[in-house]
Amino acid sequence: MDKVAIVGCAQTKYEAEKIDLTISELVFEVVKKLHNELGITNDDVGCVITGSNDFNDGRTIANMAIQDAVGSVRKAESRVSGDGAFAYVYGAMRVLSGEYETVLVVSHSKCSEGNQYLINNSIFDPFYQRHLGLDQISSAGLMANMYMSKYGVSEEQAAKVVVKNRKNAINNPYAHLQNEISMDDVLNSPMLAYPLKELDFPPYSDGAVAMLLTNESNAKKFTDTPVLLKGYASCTDAYYLGHRTMTDLIGLEHAAKEAFKMAEIKDPIKDLDVAEVFEAFSVHELMIYEALGLCGKGEGGKFIERGETQIDGSIPVNPSGGVLSSNVAMANGLIRVAEIASQLMGKAEKRQIADAKTGLAYGMNGICSQGNCVLIFGGE
Repeated sequence: MDKVAIVGCAQTKYEAEKIDLTISELVFEVVKKLHNELGITNDDVGCVITGSNDFNDGRTIANMAIQDAVGSVRKAESRVSGDGAFAYVYGAMRVLSGEYETVLVVSHSKCSEGNQYLINNSIFDPFYQRHLGLDQISSAGLMANMYMSKYGVSEEQAAKVVVKNRKNAINNPYAHLQNEISMDDVLNSPMLAYPLKELDFPPYSDGAVAMLLTNESNAKKFTDTPVLLKGYASCTDAYYLGHRTMTDLIGLEHAAKEAFKMAEIKDPIKDLDVAEVFEAFSVHELMIYEALGLCGKGEGGKFIERGETQIDGSIPVNPSGGVLSSNVAMANGLIRVAEIASQLMGKAEKRQIADAKTGLAYGMNGICSQGNCVLIFGGE
């Protein structure tokens, strides 16, 4: 079977509030940027996959409002109401089907136009959990507290994640937050949901990302450096938080295992050159290290203390600054894919990892890693 190739990516600058752009204008901006960079027109696009959310877009079947902007009029178009990594997978399936030679994948969000905490609260069961006020922050506090208590992980170790990612974001021209912070800044920020503080979380961002997919045999028409999908797997954990093992990301463990098997990854630290992961909060990234097999259970804190995930470490994680620096709901996973593609194309500029040939992107749906999508990419 012919492989799926990413031949081009485009991102907007991520900001707290893009008040001067409607959602359609925001999407048009990034799609037009991609067209210009690749030297293509809308006639070169076979079909379109979009990723967004009705709650954030403020209407039902929200993709109907951006059909002009993405160029899907009189084309096959479909929407993933979830994280952008899953939108990428849908687009890849369209290519693998053989029905479409090229697929445009776009994900966007204007988080500034809605109350994200009420939107997150609506994820929970309306009869038993929603009225408790649960949201992304309170749930993260529960998970972090259970994980840190079980494995003896310290608040200082968690703070190192924030310091690392915010420092990395300084070299990312698209990042929302581009200022370096200290350990003391993180540890002394206001408590939000014990043991997590304000700077353990990212603020929400507005922005959009787009990429063009095609088959391997067609890729050289667009670029000399196509990025190929080598492995993929997804796994969804239980809906109710109380039905999960909250101290370990079991769903991610299963997804990573299958993706590594498909991509023939034997040792992720040796076989991967870079990883971009959806870390919803500081402690979450430590848990992701463990679920991906980068270190043993409960060793995420020690792993970051050794500097293993720094840009010059054994396995750089989030050289872009990650979600802690740019938090675009529903687009975060596709941004991770775009960042890995940029790394493997050698186009990551100041955040470039030298000689990066194989990379991992991780996207997440739902609260506290309910839905998990692991993607392995490589050059030709």
